Amino acid sequence: MFRTMRRFRQQLTKEQCESLLTTVKRGVLSVHGEDGYPYGIPIDFVYDNGKIYFHGARQGHKIDALKKDSRVCFTLYDEGVLEEGKLGLNVNSVVIFGRIRIIEDREENIRIARLIGYRYDPKDFVDEDLKRTGSVVQCLELTIDHMTGKRVNES
Repeated sequence: MFRTMRRFRQQLTKEQCESLLTTVKRGVLSVHGEDGYPYGIPIDFVYDNGKIYFHGARQGHKIDALKKDSRVCFTLYDEGVLEEGKLGLNVNSVVIFGRIRIIEDREENIRIARLIGYRYDPKDFVDEDLKRTGSVVQCLELTIDHMTGKRVNES
């Protein structure tokens, strides 16, 4: 069902992919958009217990697309590093295919929003913000069907 990586010598291990999921701060979530066009959204996330979680508004292009088709692709990559004596950056990337579940339970939404928030902001700020926004936040859960990672040199 999923293609094998052509340049397998550059392939990252599952552990390396999971490490990137815990260190990289943003990725691009791609959904099946309108009129057959893909729709990619730069988005914050958190990786927890083998799942990837996102949050956002309860309405909009992303939610409309997910209600029609839960299949997505999520891509992330690090800042890259220079290797002495070589041109270009060595960049690690991860591409994930999976299915999104729109979280319906309010308490679960708040729990996930808190997890995401704690990754980016001070806990006190997150807790205070969720008192105001907890009733309108929409969280999403990505179950991973297939994940590959790759290290490439950009030059």
